[in-house]
Amino acid sequence: MYTIKTYNAIAEEGLKKFDVENYQLNQTDDPDGIVLRSQNLHDMKFSSQLKAIARAGAGTNNIPIQECTEKGIVVFNTPGANANAVKELVLASLLLAVRPIIEGVEWVKTLEGPDIDKKVEAEKKRFVGSELAGKQLGVIGLGSIGAMVANDAYRLGMDVVGYDPYVSVDTAWSISSRVKRVLSIEEVLTTSDYITVHVPLLDSTRAMISAEKLALIKKEAVLLNFARGELVDLDAVISALKNGQLKSYLTDFADERLIEMDNVVVLPHLGASTEEAEINCAKMASKTLKYFLETGNIVHSVNFPTVEMVLNFPLRLAIINRNITNMVAQMSIGLAEYGVNIVNIMNKSRGDYAYTLIDIESIPEEKLMDIVNRIKSVAGILSVRVIKNESIK
Repeated sequence: MYTIKTYNAIAEEGLKKFDVENYQLNQTDDPDGIVLRSQNLHDMKFSSQLKAIARAGAGTNNIPIQECTEKGIVVFNTPGANANAVKELVLASLLLAVRPIIEGVEWVKTLEGPDIDKKVEAEKKRFVGSELAGKQLGVIGLGSIGAMVANDAYRLGMDVVGYDPYVSVDTAWSISSRVKRVLSIEEVLTTSDYITVHVPLLDSTRAMISAEKLALIKKEAVLLNFARGELVDLDAVISALKNGQLKSYLTDFADERLIEMDNVVVLPHLGASTEEAEINCAKMASKTLKYFLETGNIVHSVNFPTVEMVLNFPLRLAIINRNITNMVAQMSIGLAEYGVNIVNIMNKSRGDYAYTLIDIESIPEEKLMDIVNRIKSVAGILSVRVIKNESIK
């Protein structure tokens, strides 16, 4: 029986993935796994019982990743689960950038008396805009969201260029051949009429849209940021808006410095706020966490490598360790000392850490615990977990 603790409102459709025969929800504060959305875990003390945290969303800034990694806690997110919701909001914002839709709606609300239709016809020239077709959109970051934005912007008649040195093979296959890949962010900035940012917030990407980068932007271009507020140097953006380098800035991240500016549209963090996105994220987070707890397999982790191996044998050891030499050999020696043969093994590393799955035949419980303790005693081993294949008796 596994125990799960949830924070925030996790969609019921996701929580149903945890069958009552094998899972208890919110029955303890010392769970095997956590599912959350925005709950801040930076001040939380994690027990040795906690094995994994699943974030129902893409960003994991509310989770202390390094601390979790050191404790052998696998952190998952749900890449792509809310991509369509964010994509639609970005496309809507592109339309808001070229047509004064909000201003027109607010103006019509001020009209009174008869012949409103005539007043509208007489004054509609005040709200003349332009069209997206034929303009160039530059997409910085071609992950799940960026790729979808690029494809649909092309379908709206835009010329689309994209920059992402780390685009995955799966995403690359999904991007239309009509989207031109460029080799530098500078090429995006200097040639695009509209620029949209879709990269994760890392130390290397914080304030990536800097004063230096903004100086390269095509005169009176439009900047959209629906990824993370900290990706732009906001003071530099404001300066570029004031001096006319930027025509306008549209974002999903509110800041008091932006509220009174006429050439800024600030939305109240609506990116993934659709019923469908919340359900998709909850389903994906729950499914990923359940898959890990029951098989040891890791997918969509932000701190450990992807490791998948079919569970065909009675017992599996899931081992997290520092990525140093001779670790797999020492695990094998620990098993050999007890006369246990390895029938299947997979080891992968990610940075300073590694993850190993070892399948073995059935052995007595006491002997199994001795083996676990033996492996745990090896310097550099962070955690050892036993997974029993209940389909094999």
